[in-house]
Amino acid sequence: MIGPSSSHTAGAVRLGRVVNKLIDGRPLKKVEIILSGSFARTGKGHGTDRALLAGIMGYHSYAPEVRDAIELAEERGIDYSFRRMDIKDAHPNTVRISYYLEDGSDGVMQGSSVGGGNILVSSINDMQVEFTGMNHTLLVMHEDKPGVIAEVTNLMHWKYEDLNISNFHLSRQSRGGEAVMTIELDGEPPEKLIGDIRKLDNVRNAFLIKRL
Repeated sequence: MIGPSSSHTAGAVRLGRVVNKLIDGRPLKKVEIILSGSFARTGKGHGTDRALLAGIMGYHSYAPEVRDAIELAEERGIDYSFRRMDIKDAHPNTVRISYYLEDGSDGVMQGSSVGGGNILVSSINDMQVEFTGMNHTLLVMHEDKPGVIAEVTNLMHWKYEDLNISNFHLSRQSRGGEAVMTIELDGEPPEKLIGDIRKLDNVRNAFLIKRL
């Protein structure tokens, strides 16, 4: 890893990489980054700002580009900003990243660096999730309607029978509104699974966050 801190640097890169996966290759226009707790107070000295931007741009924690991430972001024309604010009831090393894409879409991710380079993602688009990036993870954005969960899991069972779900979490903003499934898998699924899930009725989008 590029140092100096596993929590403030390596973990920050991995949090940024979650956003990179959510962007899914689409051109990034702007990111607004809120640093909370220890991230806010000591992150600058540990390179947390560079680490987060490096992850957002898709670099790994061991990439030498982490050191030059601010300059690279400017070269790519990414409008970025950092703000310090204590997020209530959050882990000491917490970041909230809002991203805005060239196509007009946007999103927000909140997560924490929990030690040793490990992370815990706690919300996507203000809906509660819980995953660490240590397993391959499916995020399925969908409308909260009867049968949607069954359609997704049945598709996985009948068409991709070798996949095994190790953890499942559902969060929704309101009954019948926007919801997200977080599905952690024991093995890496084929890329075409995402395309098949996206074709299902009432599914708005789906992403695969490969093991970080």
